[in-house]
Amino acid sequence: MSESVPRPTISDVALAAGVSKSTVSRALNPEHRFFRSPSAARIREIAEGVGYEPNPVAANLRRQQTNTVGVLVPRLTDTVMAMFYEEVATACTRRGYHALVATSHDEPELERENGRMLLGRRVDGLILTTARTDGGFCEELLERGVPHVLAVRTFGASAAATGDDRLGGYLATRHLVDLGHRRVALVAGPAYASSALGRRAGYEDALRETGLLVDPALVLPSTFSMESGEAAGRALLALDPRPTAVFAVNDNTAVGLLSAVQRAGVRVPDELSVVGYNDIPLAARLPVPLTTIRVPFTEIAGAAVDLLIDAVAGVSPSTRRFAPTLIPRGTTLRAG
Repeated sequence: MSESVPRPTISDVALAAGVSKSTVSRALNPEHRFFRSPSAARIREIAEGVGYEPNPVAANLRRQQTNTVGVLVPRLTDTVMAMFYEEVATACTRRGYHALVATSHDEPELERENGRMLLGRRVDGLILTTARTDGGFCEELLERGVPHVLAVRTFGASAAATGDDRLGGYLATRHLVDLGHRRVALVAGPAYASSALGRRAGYEDALRETGLLVDPALVLPSTFSMESGEAAGRALLALDPRPTAVFAVNDNTAVGLLSAVQRAGVRVPDELSVVGYNDIPLAARLPVPLTTIRVPFTEIAGAAVDLLIDAVAGVSPSTRRFAPTLIPRGTTLRAG
């Protein structure tokens, strides 16, 4: 009978790499900062070369971790949230984690209920895109010391990975003003979302910078949905005089607005220029491709996962903000 070949150990990897066993452990540990360094990547290549296979079950039992991240989003029928969750899941996989998702429908009690459900599944921490300006569930997480990171939206002392919404709102509005539009409407998002408030602040910055009046009558409400965009479109048509341009703080609301105004016979962009926000895949494929603000969701998702891994490891995470980009397309035109 042939003797079984012993499995390579962490000592074998350390010997082959010329480092200590503790250095190898850090290189194989996805929640350690060293894991993302070039040296750690080289050590993992050596470990693979010698045939070393770590025992993830034993490692997790020692650390009392599950290598699972809970992700809480308002809804997965929202293209932006679906895109973001996929980016988070991909980022988790690359770092040796799994992602579980739950939805809140932007209802505080459901956010709390499903957030607690994810924690009951023994996730190592939470990534939330559901933060509200009044705190809500975020305050509970802070009080309990639960590792968590906010994404897309922010609140208080919680670390976050976001786009620079104020800059994005400024870029969108300044684009319209630079095209000669002087009566620019805003389809504003809900007041409980920091992202919507930031984009509105950027809209106001651009108007004031160019000496234009910030007119409350030109600010139309929305809930980030296509239906609220349609309602905003009908309200815009009733304004007298009618704006020649509009910035919608979400592509969904922009699509709904376009549907309403085009059904009413208003030509885009000849009679109305429109800018959206997020650059969802549909935006470039509309009959008149939508000018919009592109948000770097891949970078935001990766940063959120890294920040959460740091938080789980006891490293105080810090907020990271990423710049958006204006993507001019067919729905904007120089004012006549």
